[in-house]
Amino acid sequence: MPHLLHLDSSARADSFSRTLGAAFADAWRAARPDAGYTHRDLTADPIPPIGQAWTEICDTMLREGITEIADYPQAVRTPEQRAAWATVEPLLAELVAADVVLIGAPMYNFGVPAQLKTWIDQVTFPRMSLAPRRFVVASARGGSYLPGTPRAPFDHQTRYLVDFFAGHYTIADTIVLGTELTNSLVDPKLAERRGQHLSSHAEALAGAAEFGRSLVQGY
Repeated sequence: MPHLLHLDSSARADSFSRTLGAAFADAWRAARPDAGYTHRDLTADPIPPIGQAWTEICDTMLREGITEIADYPQAVRTPEQRAAWATVEPLLAELVAADVVLIGAPMYNFGVPAQLKTWIDQVTFPRMSLAPRRFVVASARGGSYLPGTPRAPFDHQTRYLVDFFAGHYTIADTIVLGTELTNSLVDPKLAERRGQHLSSHAEALAGAAEFGRSLVQGY
């Protein structure tokens, strides 16, 4: 039975990234009512940042060549490390159980929310592969950062996620569903581009539903 892990990281309760993520998740669940689903709101239920003990666990993994996820607990030795692992363990279990990981990720200051970066730090370890899992990013940005636009070089949000998943998790084909120019709804200087935003959002919503249905039916 396929399982979807759905993460939200927006500070807004009614954000565009949450709306896109919900469209994907709703289509996934409607197409396969028997499919598994786990939702974690990283803003409503924040997790702590990594600390010294977490880095020690990583060092032990590297030193002793521990690369299989099932063997990670072997690197946990001290009381401090066991306390750190108590945070990691349920997050990692959710990730490992998933066939598809859906991440709601708005752009904050050219990058991803701190809540999301903290989750990535907690569940990522040396030489870790998550293939053949699939990753889907539900993105929202206040401006336009698409290839060819003046601000494209400042996209350290979706580009960071795609590069990281490929470079560390060995995920080659992350799906990005994106809404652009959300600030056109509130910023008078962007009002003339509101039509572009509406088109972008409609296209992203349709794509989210389509990919949600098609991915779950592939399992």
